[in-house]
Amino acid sequence: MHGLVNRAIERFTCDTYDEKFWYDVCARAGLGACALEAMLIFDSTVTERVLGALARELGKDRDEVLEDIGTFLVSARASGGLRRLLRFSGTDFVDFLHSLDDLPARARLAVPDLMLPQLELHEHAAHCYSLSVRAADGGHDRYGHVMLGLLRAMADDYGTLAMLEHKGARGTEEVIGITLLEAAFAEGRAFDLGAGAR
Repeated sequence: MHGLVNRAIERFTCDTYDEKFWYDVCARAGLGACALEAMLIFDSTVTERVLGALARELGKDRDEVLEDIGTFLVSARASGGLRRLLRFSGTDFVDFLHSLDDLPARARLAVPDLMLPQLELHEHAAHCYSLSVRAADGGHDRYGHVMLGLLRAMADDYGTLAMLEHKGARGTEEVIGITLLEAAFAEGRAFDLGAGAR
């Protein structure tokens, strides 16, 4: 598992709760060190132990925690770079959805050894879609709920009212149902692709 995944869990925990809470999670997970280096590759069991410990400390289901992390990845103040990358994918939420198939390849341009889930959007009818989320390289890591949280945050970011539902898993594939109720339900968050550039 790429260290960036573990680092995202660490940042979510520290920013949403505090560092002491993170230390408690690490202790419960049996980790000697609490700082997970972003550019190292870890055995996936480390990630699973951390997620399990975090869920137990919070008294939440693991899937709820993953969805919260997905939302955090877009909405946190420190996540401006990721938000810009995602918003660059389309002028509205529908454009964004159609760009998701290319997201893992675009991420690898920045971080070549980062293996994101394979994403495939299916359009079933007007305003009705499903997103297939397959574990990278046929692995068993399930991050459909992270994508669910990310999609909820991006719909809010674009000002779109959407109904999103995790439809379950079959083998290495998870499915998210997406129904667009109103494309311009609210004013989206301000977005400037060149933010911070001079």
